Amino acid sequence: QVPLVESGGGSVQAGGSLRLSCAGYGYTYSNYCMGWFRQAPGKEREGVASIYTGSGRTYYVDFVKGRFTVSQDNAKKALYLQMNNLKPEDTAMYYCAAQPAWPPVAYCGAQTTDYGYWGQGTQVTVSS
Repeated sequence: QVPLVESGGGSVQAGGSLRLSCAGYGYTYSNYCMGWFRQAPGKEREGVASIYTGSGRTYYVDFVKGRFTVSQDNAKKALYLQMNNLKPEDTAMYYCAAQPAWPPVAYCGAQTTDYGYWGQGTQVTVSS
């Protein structure tokens, strides 16, 4: 089991920033693929960013490049998503996801099917 818990969501105006946190991984396996996803009402869940905890290599989808940054604190076993210059279209429920990575991988994807463990989500609302 990988009990993930997200926090840090909230309501901001366009152009504002939020920092999401995810905790609960890292106690069973050495390395994980960790991903951030989001789901807006009436839309499918989509990948936002990923990070491989073994190397710190990151991946971003095009629509967040330059605005969002995924990072980790291995000592705290925490994952973060710094979101800057938020837009109304970023409004969604944001989810943290984990997948143990063994053997080690060179790259972590951002497809929902790549991950087996999910948090309950944290709501982000951006007003114009």
